[in-house]
Amino acid sequence: MKNTLLKVSAILVFFVLYSCNSGSDKAPASETETATETPAAPEWITLFDGSSTEGWRGFNQETLPENWVIEDGTLKSLGTGGDIGGDIVYGAREFENFELSLEWKISDGGNSGIFYHVLEGEQYHAPYENAPEYQLIDDLNFPEKLEDWQQVGADYAMYPADPEKKIVKKAGEWNTTRIVFTPEKAEYWLNGQKVVEFVPWSDDWMARRNSGKWDEYPDYGKARKGLIGLQDHGSFIWFRDIKIREL
Repeated sequence: MKNTLLKVSAILVFFVLYSCNSGSDKAPASETETATETPAAPEWITLFDGSSTEGWRGFNQETLPENWVIEDGTLKSLGTGGDIGGDIVYGAREFENFELSLEWKISDGGNSGIFYHVLEGEQYHAPYENAPEYQLIDDLNFPEKLEDWQQVGADYAMYPADPEKKIVKKAGEWNTTRIVFTPEKAEYWLNGQKVVEFVPWSDDWMARRNSGKWDEYPDYGKARKGLIGLQDHGSFIWFRDIKIREL
């Protein structure tokens, strides 16, 4: 009986050791079943590389107007535009949900803007008639009093930039701007700080849209996709490193 028990014990030990060794080089099922690759980030598309204006043209035009030139690696407006005329668009393709990044500087007392979801057509005389605008302006030296919705970084006439967060630089100094747009949330960034955030087409957005400023422009903000635009509003302004990626 004693010998039999010893044999049984030895067999059990053998099977236990075999089972442990055979599974030691295998990863737990949970690790192999849940391992996934991280999705690649969307690629940046260069809209202006400092040497070519390919893709850019005048709003409602076929070519780039003479008031925009390349100067020392920048895309510069000569300040001959006004309330109507002088604005340009990147006409090579439309964008819907995106992250736009660029650098800019403005002349003393200058005024300009960045448009997105721009629509063209004979019924429109300027991008602002239908497209949202990220306001670019010299807050410090503009010759007239500015309302908060007119100041730099604002979603023009819609959402003022947060004065506690925005970093305002002197005319002639370079600024960085980012616009991140999705139907769930839009963000405006200025010099590394998020200064505006809103939900496009929300009840709050519609209330601001219908407050009176845009009564003469029934198509303002309706487009879900469109062109990127830059404004010549009668001031020298310089842009560089303009790029975008789709979200």
